[in-house]
Amino acid sequence: MDDDYLETVLDLVERIPSGRAMTYGLVAEVVSEELVAAGGPARGGPRQVGHIMARAGSGVPWWRVVNASGKVPAHLRTSALAHWVAEGTARTADGERIALRRAVWFPPQDTLDDPPGAR
Repeated sequence: MDDDYLETVLDLVERIPSGRAMTYGLVAEVVSEELVAAGGPARGGPRQVGHIMARAGSGVPWWRVVNASGKVPAHLRTSALAHWVAEGTARTADGERIALRRAVWFPPQDTLDDPPGAR
């Protein structure tokens, strides 16, 4: 994965507010829009975001990025749950998933018009 894509993914994850979340697919969609706005090609998808988070995401709030059902990988569940509780993230009744309808976050539209790294 190229450095621009990796940096743009990590920058976006850094901007997710406490108590909010995005899915891998939504991160990929927003990153693609940001790269196109900066004059580059659209690229990447949920799997690429997942690979970046697994390999380079330890320094960002990784627990705020979940799959489409609101879960993190099983081996991260305990740690993620502690973060969700501390941040007051909306969860499903069983407490095992983020309640995406209540917790999903979209970056403000005006930030999509800025080139990556300009924030």
